[in-house]
Amino acid sequence: MKPTELMFSNCTLAILEDWFELRLQVSYQTLDNWLNSAQNITTSVFEKEMVAMIANDLHKGAAHWNETDLSMHFIGPMFSVAQFIEEYRFSLFAQRNIEAVVNDIKLFGRVDEMVATGFREPKIPYFAFNEYKRQTDPNGDPAGQCLAAMLAGQALNDKKETVYGCYVIGATWYFMVLEGKHYAMSNSFDGRDIDEALQILRILKALKEVCMQRTAHLV
Repeated sequence: MKPTELMFSNCTLAILEDWFELRLQVSYQTLDNWLNSAQNITTSVFEKEMVAMIANDLHKGAAHWNETDLSMHFIGPMFSVAQFIEEYRFSLFAQRNIEAVVNDIKLFGRVDEMVATGFREPKIPYFAFNEYKRQTDPNGDPAGQCLAAMLAGQALNDKKETVYGCYVIGATWYFMVLEGKHYAMSNSFDGRDIDEALQILRILKALKEVCMQRTAHLV
């Protein structure tokens, strides 16, 4: 029997597929376009130096860092380098609650990171919503929790545009997209490897370009 309310933290991919009829696409053009567009993103000398530094820190600390350590020493700096703050257009928000009703079920919870329209308060989410866990003994299903937040974000988006996502387990990043009832997940990117860490940054910067295009009418 379906519940009337469901917290992100209780969501798994199996629950989302059963109760919301979501379907995994092993090969999906939208995800490929996002990841491939990152190949054309340039990185400055400063960005390369910053990524090399925090990737080295991650290599030394990932095995024993908790969620707060991981956020402070690697995830936060990576998002800062990508620069997701555009005043009165969109911004990066942390630890914000969102909720939406999907298929008569209220999906709700706190999102670790999201990129959404708005400056002081989030409005329409574009990117979810980073659910990060420790490398060892992660609790719950981080992919399911991220996808649940993306699904809520989709419901809040009047235009029903693509919702992007990412979840992190220890040093490893996975990117996701959601369109309608179809979702896709990338292969893993290891943040301890400098080349892969630079690719993570390029993927985030490619996402920023999407956000810039979507909010061009606000300028």
